[in-house]
Amino acid sequence: MSDELFQFQPLSEVATAIKDGTHGTHMRVAEGVPFLSAKNITAIGTIEWDSSDDKITESEYFQLNNSFPLEAGDVLLTIVGSLGRRAIYSGERVTFQRSVAYVRPNQSKVESSFLFHWMDHPKFFAELQRRSNATAQAGLYLGELGKTSVPVVSRNEQSKIAQILDTLDTAIRRTEAIVDKLKSVLQGLLHDLLTRGTDANGELRPPQNEAPRLYKDSPLGWIPKEWDALQMRNITTLITSGSRGWATYYVETGALFLRSQNVRMGYLDFSDRQHVSPPNGGEGQRTKLNSRDLLITITGNGVGNVAHVPETWDELAFVSQHVGLVRFSEPQLSLLAMHYLVEGAPGNQQIINAQYGQSKPGLNLENLRNLFIPSPPEDERVAITERIACAYERIDIEGRFSTQLRELKQGLMNDLLTGRVHVTPLLEGFTP
Repeated sequence: MSDELFQFQPLSEVATAIKDGTHGTHMRVAEGVPFLSAKNITAIGTIEWDSSDDKITESEYFQLNNSFPLEAGDVLLTIVGSLGRRAIYSGERVTFQRSVAYVRPNQSKVESSFLFHWMDHPKFFAELQRRSNATAQAGLYLGELGKTSVPVVSRNEQSKIAQILDTLDTAIRRTEAIVDKLKSVLQGLLHDLLTRGTDANGELRPPQNEAPRLYKDSPLGWIPKEWDALQMRNITTLITSGSRGWATYYVETGALFLRSQNVRMGYLDFSDRQHVSPPNGGEGQRTKLNSRDLLITITGNGVGNVAHVPETWDELAFVSQHVGLVRFSEPQLSLLAMHYLVEGAPGNQQIINAQYGQSKPGLNLENLRNLFIPSPPEDERVAITERIACAYERIDIEGRFSTQLRELKQGLMNDLLTGRVHVTPLLEGFTP
């Protein structure tokens, strides 16, 4: 750790140009040159396009490019709307609108990559916001942008800092791409496991259209012959919900009180916690949570959301009148039912259909009792839930690694871009 922090100077002193895009009105065309705006600059520092993006004619592009000529290495910065997103322009054939500014670094003073990372630092963003709030319009004047502070760092140190942060960015993007791919694979796996199941060898059964002899018709459609389609009323010991009036039992600390905002699709969310001191007697204990219960939002926010209480649950908690509580005779069925109602199209569609014909979106307890759940033999049920758990665990591992990389990068940005820590010792043997 060093007490010698970097000095700072205005952005205008390290740039050869700071300009924004056209303020004029231009005709949009179906085929033409991309007309870049703030929405094309992503939060992770890339430029992205899709079929809905604006395009202008070749002639207008030629005129604008003469007035606003971008050069590879320019740093683009959003200055209207989503303030502070940035990207390095690499030479794409585009022109741009007022919501985007370009900063052309004086390469003898500051590298594009170093400036790109500095613009991601909270100190820089805070200054952007402060200077934006000082203007009369919703956005940032170029004069105010030019006054923002940039660290004074030797070119050699800039290169090393950018090298470390670029390496971390690459690792983060690679890890997040793995997570996205795993999630995509998971969706197909869930559909197959929840409709086809596994055979005696642990392999997925062939689809019904390839091996019709292995399937039978049911209220859930085609299911393996070994499976049953059972209504929840016949495989549960409890289907209930909380009663009204629990607000009188709200306390600062006590038992957890689960409301509709706590039940998300496939998981429990405790970012908003309410506590109660429940009444004594039957009504106070009737909706006490057990591990492996199934929770379904029946009114309020997110009707039809389904979540599973983990097997490790040991916290005293109760549910509100907006949450249905389902307790299965065979607890292993609870997790399978959650996956089926969340990810299995036939299961989720049942919840959607049950809401039709009512005065407002909602479910009642009779709706829940009438839901059908597939019931494979116990050994197959265990095999299915274990494969699903392994798939989710892999995603969780990669997701946590991505979070660790982001936290590492944030810490290094705070140190390296301000001079709290010098880069040379850190670069030795650096392998993120």
